[in-house]
Amino acid sequence: MTIYGIKNCDTMKKAFTYLDSKGVKYTFHDYKKESPDATWLTELVDTYGVDTVINKKGITWKKLAPEVQKKASTTKGAVALMIQSPSMIKRPIVIQGKKVIFGFDSAEWDKQL
Repeated sequence: MTIYGIKNCDTMKKAFTYLDSKGVKYTFHDYKKESPDATWLTELVDTYGVDTVINKKGITWKKLAPEVQKKASTTKGAVALMIQSPSMIKRPIVIQGKKVIFGFDSAEWDKQL
């Protein structure tokens, strides 16, 4: 299992606490230390949609000018924005085999993990 996000994010801290309390082994990919891969982000957007991958409720997204936000209407534009500002990627993203989970919800994680 790999969990993607930003280490200092409060939601990520909840996710780490959850996984650690369950004894789940995972690898952590910190976007701040290693930029997300454009090919991987493209696959996520193409498969799950930009509204699932980008956290449009987050402050990073909300601070963008409307004309910049419009760039996310295409996969290429959305990926460019996420690479430029990884803080707008929904956190966490968990990959376990072929299963992909976006965001943290302990009740949902109990069912999925």
